[in-house]
Amino acid sequence: MRLRSLLLTLLLAASSPLGLAAAQEVSQQRIVSGLGKLVGAAPLVDIAILRQEAIEGGGVAMASLPNWGKIAKLPQMVVEIDFENDSVMIKPESYRTLGLLADALHHPNLWAYKFLIVGHSSSTGSDKHNLELSERRAVAITEILSTTFAVAPERLYAIGVGEYFPIDGSKGDSASNRRVQLVNLGVFTTP
Repeated sequence: MRLRSLLLTLLLAASSPLGLAAAQEVSQQRIVSGLGKLVGAAPLVDIAILRQEAIEGGGVAMASLPNWGKIAKLPQMVVEIDFENDSVMIKPESYRTLGLLADALHHPNLWAYKFLIVGHSSSTGSDKHNLELSERRAVAITEILSTTFAVAPERLYAIGVGEYFPIDGSKGDSASNRRVQLVNLGVFTTP
């Protein structure tokens, strides 16, 4: 089981914009440094357009789609958050990662930014079910970060893309495709 976990971590890391460095243990500093390297202004992002683009362009590389291509250039990382099977219930062993994530979002280097939380799924189940489940999981993470860990909800945006962006080289039904991606969307401005 430990070997499977290590292999999954390495597979996720290899597909992550942070590369193999992401395979190392998650820490507040790793999250801060990974998400805080925004250079210049971030593009404006419309979540509804991103969702539609994911559905219509499903199966192609995320960066090849116009709006997702803009997102691909932003600081981001993949974190492992485990859920109960076919559920939005987060497994207790993932609360440490959520706590580290919340601590990082409260860090002075990140407090001024807003973040997109992207939920991904494997291809087990129907397209519609996977899309809805990944969306509900992304929303669950934003709710826990804002309620339990006091991250301002206005700084968090959730989107589920289902099975539409599998990790390169993996089978669609691979567990490694069940992942959560965080993207720095740029400076948060109060409405």
